[in-house]
Amino acid sequence: MSCLLTRESPMIISLNKEKTVYDGFITVTLLEKDFRIRISLPPDQQMKRAKLHYCWQMKRLLYGYQHIVKQRLQHSANLMAFLLELKTVLEVALKSQPGCQSFSPPQYYSQLITEIEILGWDKMLFIDAEFRTLKLKAEDSAGHQHAITVKLKSKVKPRVKPYFISYFLSISFVPLVIMWATESTLANVHSQFLLNVEALSEFWSMLDEIDKQTWVLEPEKPTKADSMRRIAIGNNVSIKVQIDPRHPKMLPECCLLGAEHVVTPLRNKLNANMHLWNPDCSVLQNMKDVLEIEFPSPTTHEKSSFSVECGIYYSYRLQSAIPDKVCNDPGLPTSRQSFNIMFGECPYCSKVIFILITKTQQTQLKNHFI
Repeated sequence: MSCLLTRESPMIISLNKEKTVYDGFITVTLLEKDFRIRISLPPDQQMKRAKLHYCWQMKRLLYGYQHIVKQRLQHSANLMAFLLELKTVLEVALKSQPGCQSFSPPQYYSQLITEIEILGWDKMLFIDAEFRTLKLKAEDSAGHQHAITVKLKSKVKPRVKPYFISYFLSISFVPLVIMWATESTLANVHSQFLLNVEALSEFWSMLDEIDKQTWVLEPEKPTKADSMRRIAIGNNVSIKVQIDPRHPKMLPECCLLGAEHVVTPLRNKLNANMHLWNPDCSVLQNMKDVLEIEFPSPTTHEKSSFSVECGIYYSYRLQSAIPDKVCNDPGLPTSRQSFNIMFGECPYCSKVIFILITKTQQTQLKNHFI
């Protein structure tokens, strides 16, 4: 601890072998100002019985904040932790001085620290130096980790609803519902947040199973904010499922994608076996049963096996639009033209396709074969 203390507060040294008396200067970087302080610890070095002696400048600066300093002294694990918290209190006190940005009165910080202690410091991921932005963590029953950022706007105990930001709010149809009233505390906010994420725990478990046991083609880097998964079934064929976060085990919205001669049998199975969907089973298991297939998994297949998708017929990223470029390769014997329409087989999947040819393209084709 002595080494850490020297590194964090190099201008404070021990005056005796027992390391119960410390003297020196504490630096507040906000104004690059040093304040003289002496700390006397009891023989057992318990911080709650320590005695502090300030220089007159520091004593005047901390007027109105003494109870906060005393509170931190009572709860600090060691001298180094106390000095770090004392620096934060000094910075807040300096900022509240005339000529500096107006900050909350001492009661605000005292009450906020009390609420954090009731909630538990282990629930805190982050708190800024101004005590206005807090990041809380929560874990649902399935072990999923979650975080919420709370931004407090008022200069006393908040009497208006603060902003709440959570990563899963990007699912617009599942809003984060947290009630805020005058008597609300951080513990209330955390409890409501946990109820929100717990309601979606089963939904995230469904996604976890899909992400771990199948090859997800889209999104490329799926997150808990994405309720859609496009899953590889085989080369050039996949299924897009949109899972309802509130009813994750029910039959999701499904769309089979790929060459028609491959998709048609699967679509027929889906329609014929839809009644077999069992809400007591997971989405992945139900899709296996209904489609009568086994999905390729990361343990048995490489993702590269499914990345070569037809660039002409299968145009998923183009929203089913057929490309309007003409292939000038004369090595396609099945290609034929009728007026301004070109017919031919897809060189990737052999499906018969046709495209409209503009006058400019007709001229280019004519010149190509002259």
